[in-house]
This record gives sequence, C-alpha cells and structure tokens, in this order.
Amino acid sequence: MKTIDTQVVLGLNKLVGLHGALDTALELLASDYFLPAIMALGLVALWFVGRTHAERSPGQRAVITAVIALGLGNLAVLLSNDYYFRPRPFTETDLDLLLYIPTDSSFPANPAVLSFALASSVWPHRRLVACALLLTASLWGLSRVIGGVFYLSDVLAGAAIGVTIALLTAYALSWLEPIPTLVVRTARWLHLA
Repeated sequence: MKTIDTQVVLGLNKLVGLHGALDTALELLASDYFLPAIMALGLVALWFVGRTHAERSPGQRAVITAVIALGLGNLAVLLSNDYYFRPRPFTETDLDLLLYIPTDSSFPANPAVLSFALASSVWPHRRLVACALLLTASLWGLSRVIGGVFYLSDVLAGAAIGVTIALLTAYALSWLEPIPTLVVRTARWLHLA
C-alpha cells in the first residue's frame, strides 16, 4: 500500500510549481483557515436559515450533530496518534511543499476526519448543503495530498473515520432525543436561534 501511496503523492505533487496561479490556489485550499472557515460559516448559516422554527429545526439539529461529531473526531485522532505514528510523505520522499512542516502523525488525516464528520452530520438534514460540504472536504484533503502533507490513504481513512463518527453521533442523539430538542429550545429562548 505504501508504494501506491508514494506513487500517488509523487504524481500529484508534480502539479506544484507548474504555474504560479495554481500554486496560489492550492496553497489557499490546503491552508488551515480558508476551507475550514467556509465550512464553519456554512454551519452558522444552517443554524439561522429558515423563516419559522419548523424550517430552521433540521439545520439546527444538523449543527448540533456536527459540533459533537467534530469533538469526537478530534478525540479519535488524538487517541490514534497516541498509538500509531506514520511519517509524513515529505519526510520520506523529495516533495515540493505548499504548507508549513507538520510534525504530528500523517495517519489519519485530521482535516479529513473533521471535515467529513461535519459534512456527513449535515447529510440527513440538508442534502444540498451536505454535498457542498463534502466537495469542500474532498478539496481540502486532495490539496493536502498534492501539497505533500498527507498520503491518499491518510485522507481516505480520515474520511471513513469522520463519516463513521457522524453516523454514530446521529444515532446516539436519536436515543437522547429530549436533549437536542432542549438545546434548540434553550437557544430560541435566549434568542440565539
């Protein structure tokens, strides 16, 4: 698997340095701020979009699920990194980097875990928004593979972990049903929803 991973990273990394505008776009997509900010703004919009409480409620439930899934995703990556360390692609091959040099484990890709957990949390409630978030998550992961920060398998494993966490979170919240409803009602009472 490592041979395929290395070949994919080397092949995609050849895009770096071909054109200044492409490098700028890839740096923007791979950064820690641009796509995460867009995804966060998407959650804020989901929370408030709709004229009535009934129209806003599915989006608000999606946001609650996403926030919990993000926390659990971070925990999963933290625990995984405590037990397994995989060197980054740029430490094992000669690559042109687009970002800073991270020192934590490459596996699983933390951005993939978080962005796919967020997007998958939205899927049951707002499919169109979830598709946009899934595209954003995919771009973030792919740009980081191109930039030599992750192997493709790191991103795919991160995506699988993120989706799984989102599904488990949604399932758990369905069993804890009075709690999400109370959170939304409390937010409405405080004029936050």
